[in-house]
Amino acid sequence: MKDNLIVDSCVDFNEDTQDIGRVPFRILIDEEEIIDENLNIHNLIAKMKNTKNQIKTACAPPEDFINKWKEHKNNFVVTISSQLSGSYNSAMVAVESFKEKFPNSFVHIFDSKTAATGETLIAMKVKQLIEENFNAAEIIEQTNKYISKVRTIFILESLDNLAKNGRISNLKAILGSMLHIVPIMGEDGEGRIELKESVRGKKRAFARLVDMIAEYNVDFENTVLGITHVNCLEKAEKLRDDIKAKYPFKDIKIFNSSGLSTVYADDGGIVIAF
Repeated sequence: MKDNLIVDSCVDFNEDTQDIGRVPFRILIDEEEIIDENLNIHNLIAKMKNTKNQIKTACAPPEDFINKWKEHKNNFVVTISSQLSGSYNSAMVAVESFKEKFPNSFVHIFDSKTAATGETLIAMKVKQLIEENFNAAEIIEQTNKYISKVRTIFILESLDNLAKNGRISNLKAILGSMLHIVPIMGEDGEGRIELKESVRGKKRAFARLVDMIAEYNVDFENTVLGITHVNCLEKAEKLRDDIKAKYPFKDIKIFNSSGLSTVYADDGGIVIAF
């Protein structure tokens, strides 16, 4: 029996990830609880735009993780950064309960230390290692090395939802709304979000995003870059073409945003990871 890969619903979608088992977040908009599973993203965006209230999210309870592990001997789980959500902690609580009921089964939880595209690439790495029949110890070792190298950068149309939900400070959100100032955000290497740079104008910001890739130590020929877009495929395709023209990445993959990525990246948001 193949090892089991489970992710939370911050992993985004394309043909490489659509068959991965998911434990969904809950999205709360105007007292309506939306399960982040098989969502119509356009409907979600409309609900987000129509509310003046804080949009809340809640990670899955431990029982939801356990229900995905019961039928499998070996289980690997990838979650959003533990610095951004309680999903990792919920999964760890689930492990303790699961071990009591199924002492002969194995579970390992990976804290991706990122989100959206970054977490998606990490999930794809675990999937690849499972398909290539690596043993559990090798999967853990190679995935942890990969996690330590993955870098995530993003440009959002709006920072309001990140600020409302405490993922960034209100000061950074105010900066993002200033006239023609576009913040380029990213993870800090430990799973938290930080401001990387502020650039005047969207066109310059995306050009700077492409240039920033050169400032990282990237083994391009052996590295896959991912792009998550929230309802802006043409923007993602142009960014892919600009990156391809400048860097010899092994591959560049485009992902549609999950519900959770949609809530925080917002309509028109772009996230890259490599």
